[in-house]
Amino acid sequence: MTLQHVDILFQLIVFLFAISVHESAHAWMANRCGDPTARMLGRISLNPIKHIDIFGTILLPLICVLTHIPVLGWAKPTPVDPRNFKNPVKDDILTAVVGPTSNFIVAFAATIVLLAVKLSSAFGAQTVYGVMFGMISSQSNSFLVPFCFFIYQLLVINVVLAVFNLIPVPPLDGSHVLRHFMPESARRTYDMIGWFGLLALVYFGGGILSRIISPFLAFFTHIILAI
Repeated sequence: MTLQHVDILFQLIVFLFAISVHESAHAWMANRCGDPTARMLGRISLNPIKHIDIFGTILLPLICVLTHIPVLGWAKPTPVDPRNFKNPVKDDILTAVVGPTSNFIVAFAATIVLLAVKLSSAFGAQTVYGVMFGMISSQSNSFLVPFCFFIYQLLVINVVLAVFNLIPVPPLDGSHVLRHFMPESARRTYDMIGWFGLLALVYFGGGILSRIISPFLAFFTHIILAI
């Protein structure tokens, strides 16, 4: 198995983990805010089987991997009944933003691990830089190489997932913030056309997505390079 195959495998594993963290965070926050629906359905779980959506979790990520673009996708939406919330507007926003927040937390943890490897030795620094800039030799047999590949994918995919979900296009998490500032008539239209906007964003908005996500990835990369 080549490093390229290992990298693809790691991307898919990390993606499943990232969406599981994301959806579990939604379910956990909804339960904290008074809605036990997702908890009762077993959605506070890191088991990816609980969260799989055929298109968003399997087909789209495979297409991304095969076309060599950052892995995008989504899980089965976490069921939420806002009628159970103590403060419907605030609790809906909290439940929405905690998903991307959880992915940013994982990305920060991955950054710390890569920094620790980089600062541990000259070889550690060489490996981290090699993984980040695609300059690792396929002949390397050090455990650090696949380990850093995995941790770097953990960083990248969690940032991509977090930023993607913050875009205010229904049903992405960012829309749960924006919709509360709209009049009721506009909100209904906004929710109704959301899926068309999402599909257009995925299929035709590659350049836009890249421009949105790149500064966030650059931020984490700068932390690793600067310290």
